[in-house]
Amino acid sequence: MNYLVNALSFLIELAFGAAAALFVLRLLAEASRADFHNPLSQFVYRTTNPILAPVRRLLPNWRRINIAALIVVWLLMLLKRVVLFALLGLFPHVLGLLVLSIADVLDFIAMFYVVLIFIWSLMSLFQVEQYHPVYRLAGSLVDPLLRPLRGKLVAGGLDFAPWAVMIVLILVRILVVSPLADIGAKLALGL
Repeated sequence: MNYLVNALSFLIELAFGAAAALFVLRLLAEASRADFHNPLSQFVYRTTNPILAPVRRLLPNWRRINIAALIVVWLLMLLKRVVLFALLGLFPHVLGLLVLSIADVLDFIAMFYVVLIFIWSLMSLFQVEQYHPVYRLAGSLVDPLLRPLRGKLVAGGLDFAPWAVMIVLILVRILVVSPLADIGAKLALGL
Protein backbone atom coordinates (compact mmCIF):
# COMPACT_ATOMS: atom_id res chain seq x y z
CA MET A 1 0.00 0.00 0.00
CA ASN A 2 2.88 2.36 0.79
CA TYR A 3 4.21 1.93 -2.75
CA LEU A 4 0.87 2.97 -4.21
CA VAL A 5 0.76 6.07 -2.00
CA ASN A 6 4.31 6.97 -3.07
CA ALA A 7 3.42 6.53 -6.74
CA LEU A 8 0.26 8.63 -6.39
CA SER A 9 2.18 11.29 -4.46
CA PHE A 10 4.75 11.43 -7.26
CA LEU A 11 2.05 11.81 -9.92
CA ILE A 12 0.27 14.51 -7.89
CA GLU A 13 3.55 16.41 -7.42
CA LEU A 14 4.28 16.08 -11.14
CA ALA A 15 0.85 17.30 -12.24
CA PHE A 16 0.75 20.28 -9.90
CA GLY A 17 4.42 21.07 -10.67
CA ALA A 18 3.74 21.17 -14.41
CA ALA A 19 0.78 23.50 -13.92
CA ALA A 20 2.73 25.72 -11.52
CA ALA A 21 5.67 25.86 -13.96
CA LEU A 22 3.47 27.49 -16.60
CA PHE A 23 2.30 30.19 -14.22
CA VAL A 24 5.80 30.74 -12.81
CA LEU A 25 7.08 31.10 -16.38
CA ARG A 26 4.37 33.69 -17.02
CA LEU A 27 5.23 35.51 -13.79
CA LEU A 28 8.96 35.58 -14.50
CA ALA A 29 8.54 36.40 -18.20
CA GLU A 30 6.47 39.47 -17.36
CA ALA A 31 8.80 40.51 -14.53
CA SER A 32 11.89 40.24 -16.75
CA ARG A 33 10.16 41.68 -19.81
CA ALA A 34 10.87 38.64 -21.94
CA ASP A 35 10.34 38.94 -25.68
CA PHE A 36 6.64 38.41 -26.30
CA HIS A 37 7.28 37.44 -29.93
CA ASN A 38 9.14 34.34 -28.78
CA PRO A 39 7.02 31.26 -29.61
CA LEU A 40 7.51 29.90 -26.09
CA SER A 41 6.35 33.16 -24.54
CA GLN A 42 3.28 33.12 -26.75
CA PHE A 43 2.53 29.51 -25.76
CA VAL A 44 2.79 30.37 -22.06
CA TYR A 45 0.61 33.45 -22.55
CA ARG A 46 -2.09 31.57 -24.49
CA THR A 47 -2.11 28.70 -22.01
CA THR A 48 -2.30 30.79 -18.84
CA ASN A 49 -4.42 33.71 -20.04
CA PRO A 50 -7.86 32.01 -19.74
CA ILE A 51 -7.24 31.57 -16.01
CA LEU A 52 -5.33 34.78 -15.36
CA ALA A 53 -7.54 37.21 -17.30
CA PRO A 54 -10.48 37.09 -14.84
CA VAL A 55 -8.18 37.12 -11.81
CA ARG A 56 -6.25 40.12 -13.16
CA ARG A 57 -9.44 42.16 -13.17
CA LEU A 58 -9.50 41.80 -9.39
CA LEU A 59 -5.73 41.76 -8.80
CA PRO A 60 -3.87 44.00 -11.26
CA ASN A 61 -0.11 43.88 -11.66
CA TRP A 62 2.05 45.58 -9.09
CA ARG A 63 4.92 47.17 -10.97
CA ARG A 64 6.07 44.29 -13.20
CA ILE A 65 4.88 41.53 -10.88
CA ASN A 66 1.82 39.61 -12.03
CA ILE A 67 0.00 39.23 -8.72
CA ALA A 68 -2.67 37.05 -10.33
CA ALA A 69 -0.08 34.52 -11.52
CA LEU A 70 1.54 34.51 -8.08
CA ILE A 71 -1.82 33.86 -6.40
CA VAL A 72 -2.61 31.06 -8.86
CA VAL A 73 0.76 29.41 -8.15
CA TRP A 74 0.09 29.72 -4.41
CA LEU A 75 -3.40 28.23 -4.81
CA LEU A 76 -1.96 25.35 -6.85
CA MET A 77 0.55 24.62 -4.10
CA LEU A 78 -2.19 24.88 -1.47
CA LEU A 79 -4.42 22.47 -3.39
CA LYS A 80 -1.48 20.10 -3.90
CA ARG A 81 -0.87 20.04 -0.13
CA VAL A 82 -4.57 19.40 0.57
CA VAL A 83 -4.61 16.49 -1.90
CA LEU A 84 -1.39 15.02 -0.49
CA PHE A 85 -2.67 15.22 3.08
CA ALA A 86 -6.00 13.71 2.00
CA LEU A 87 -4.12 10.88 0.31
CA LEU A 88 -2.52 10.10 3.67
CA GLY A 89 -5.85 10.40 5.46
CA LEU A 90 -4.79 13.49 7.41
CA PHE A 91 -6.77 16.66 8.04
CA PRO A 92 -4.26 19.45 8.68
CA HIS A 93 -4.86 22.82 10.32
CA VAL A 94 -5.52 25.67 7.90
CA LEU A 95 -2.74 27.94 9.17
CA GLY A 96 -0.21 25.16 8.66
CA LEU A 97 -1.47 24.61 5.12
CA LEU A 98 -1.12 28.31 4.33
CA VAL A 99 2.46 28.41 5.62
CA LEU A 100 3.38 25.16 3.84
CA SER A 101 2.00 26.44 0.55
CA ILE A 102 4.00 29.67 0.87
CA ALA A 103 7.11 27.59 1.52
CA ASP A 104 6.24 25.44 -1.51
CA VAL A 105 5.95 28.52 -3.74
CA LEU A 106 9.31 29.89 -2.58
CA ASP A 107 10.93 26.47 -2.97
CA PHE A 108 9.43 25.97 -6.41
CA ILE A 109 10.61 29.36 -7.68
CA ALA A 110 14.11 28.91 -6.23
CA MET A 111 14.45 25.42 -7.71
CA PHE A 112 12.94 26.62 -11.00
CA TYR A 113 15.68 29.25 -11.21
CA VAL A 114 18.42 26.74 -10.30
CA VAL A 115 17.32 24.41 -13.10
CA LEU A 116 16.83 27.30 -15.54
CA ILE A 117 20.28 28.76 -14.85
CA PHE A 118 21.86 25.31 -15.20
CA ILE A 119 20.14 24.68 -18.53
CA TRP A 120 21.01 28.17 -19.79
CA SER A 121 24.65 27.66 -18.75
CA LEU A 122 24.84 24.35 -20.57
CA MET A 123 23.28 25.85 -23.68
CA SER A 124 25.75 28.73 -23.68
CA LEU A 125 28.62 26.29 -23.10
CA PHE A 126 27.69 24.26 -26.18
CA GLN A 127 27.22 27.32 -28.39
CA VAL A 128 23.52 26.88 -29.08
CA GLU A 129 22.20 29.28 -31.69
CA GLN A 130 21.50 32.60 -29.95
CA TYR A 131 18.16 33.01 -31.69
CA HIS A 132 16.82 29.67 -30.49
CA PRO A 133 13.52 30.35 -28.63
CA VAL A 134 14.51 28.34 -25.52
CA TYR A 135 17.90 30.06 -25.28
CA ARG A 136 16.40 33.54 -25.71
CA LEU A 137 13.64 32.97 -23.14
CA ALA A 138 16.01 31.36 -20.62
CA GLY A 139 18.50 34.17 -21.13
CA SER A 140 15.93 36.88 -20.50
CA LEU A 141 14.66 35.09 -17.38
CA VAL A 142 18.08 34.55 -15.77
CA ASP A 143 19.53 37.93 -16.75
CA PRO A 144 18.06 39.89 -13.78
CA LEU A 145 19.75 37.48 -11.35
CA LEU A 146 23.06 37.29 -13.19
CA ARG A 147 23.40 40.96 -14.15
CA PRO A 148 24.84 42.16 -10.77
CA LEU A 149 27.62 39.53 -10.91
CA ARG A 150 28.27 39.45 -14.64
CA GLY A 151 31.95 39.98 -15.39
CA LYS A 152 32.95 40.05 -11.71
CA LEU A 153 33.54 36.32 -11.25
CA VAL A 154 35.51 35.53 -14.40
CA ALA A 155 38.52 33.24 -14.22
CA GLY A 156 40.30 31.67 -17.15
CA GLY A 157 37.68 32.93 -19.58
CA LEU A 158 34.85 31.27 -17.63
CA ASP A 159 32.11 33.26 -15.94
CA PHE A 160 31.26 31.73 -12.58
CA ALA A 161 28.32 34.09 -11.94
CA PRO A 162 25.71 31.40 -12.79
CA TRP A 163 27.28 29.02 -10.28
CA ALA A 164 27.41 31.70 -7.57
CA VAL A 165 23.72 32.50 -8.12
CA MET A 166 22.80 28.80 -8.02
CA ILE A 167 24.70 28.41 -4.73
CA VAL A 168 22.84 31.38 -3.24
CA LEU A 169 19.50 29.97 -4.40
CA ILE A 170 20.27 26.57 -2.87
CA LEU A 171 21.29 28.29 0.38
CA VAL A 172 17.97 30.16 0.34
CA ARG A 173 16.21 26.82 0.01
CA ILE A 174 18.18 25.42 2.95
CA LEU A 175 18.18 28.44 5.26
CA VAL A 176 14.82 30.08 4.49
CA VAL A 177 12.46 27.66 2.80
CA SER A 178 13.22 24.54 4.84
CA PRO A 179 12.65 26.22 8.25
CA LEU A 180 9.45 27.78 6.91
CA ALA A 181 8.29 24.37 5.69
CA ASP A 182 9.13 22.83 9.08
CA ILE A 183 7.08 25.50 10.86
CA GLY A 184 4.22 24.92 8.42
CA ALA A 185 4.35 21.15 8.92
CA LYS A 186 4.27 21.54 12.71
CA LEU A 187 1.32 23.91 12.48
CA ALA A 188 -0.49 21.68 10.00
CA LEU A 189 -0.11 18.58 12.14
CA GLY A 190 -0.76 20.40 15.41
CA LEU A 191 2.62 19.58 16.94
